[in-house]
Amino acid sequence: MATNSWHVKRLSAALGAEVSGVTLAQADDGDIAEVKRLLNEHMVLFFPDQHMAADDHIAFGHHFGPLEGHPNLKERTPEDHPELFRLAASEGGIADEWHTDLTFLDRPALLSILNMKQCPEIGGDTMWSNLFAAYEGLSPPLREMCDGLSAVHDALPHDRADRMTVHPLVRIDPDSGRKALYVNEHFTRRIVEMNAPESENLLAYLTNWVKQPAFTVRYHWHAGSIGMWDNRFTQHYVVNDFVGERVIERVTVMGDRPVGAAPRWRPWPEGAGRSAMSRHDRQLDRYLKAGTAEAAE
Repeated sequence: MATNSWHVKRLSAALGAEVSGVTLAQADDGDIAEVKRLLNEHMVLFFPDQHMAADDHIAFGHHFGPLEGHPNLKERTPEDHPELFRLAASEGGIADEWHTDLTFLDRPALLSILNMKQCPEIGGDTMWSNLFAAYEGLSPPLREMCDGLSAVHDALPHDRADRMTVHPLVRIDPDSGRKALYVNEHFTRRIVEMNAPESENLLAYLTNWVKQPAFTVRYHWHAGSIGMWDNRFTQHYVVNDFVGERVIERVTVMGDRPVGAAPRWRPWPEGAGRSAMSRHDRQLDRYLKAGTAEAAE
């Protein structure tokens, strides 16, 4: 371990740092401990000029926990490296909606580690948003209301709207106790405790709120760079402004179940007539009934 040779450059007031002076493929236990400390401080880290091979990328990921392949996009997982997820722009691999990875799962990813294999000289940047700052920037009355709500997330962008779960609107960091706004425009469909128009309007407000420049960092990639981020308390977005191929490989560290305050109101469909239900109402109703049936078994 030689962290005295590391150079850490903050990239914005909200989050993000670029780290040089370390070769991640040769990282020892002390180096990994320092990476974890920096990730906890900055939420997203970038390591230029790493040029990691797939095996080294996977080995590095294992330092942070068990790895998981993508649950829906198996065709983008190489057969020789099942822990990797590969996206190329020519195959539609441009994540140009703000999102936290895999929130349609009961246990969304803990963190992601991206290896930029090929990228355009100009464009194709990625942006991240700090969800702690987004929550803390809300007015006290809105924070209080959000603390008592939950929302349905589904995998509709992957053509799997049947894969869904419910998470609190506000996620609590078990280590610090800080609260983060936990909704995203890509996967969050419906606030459980509100009627459809209320849900639509509040989700639109919150998912736009997290995009404010004051909460974000923007990074310009070069081939060989490694980026890693805390997937629990950030969102990210790829700027689709480039021409040419952009190829990434990513490993994903398995996460835990999001924790937040218990909902303070009953789910809306429990008191609504079916004729008044929107598509997302019916989706929520099916989810709730399936959970009741499972609990009875």
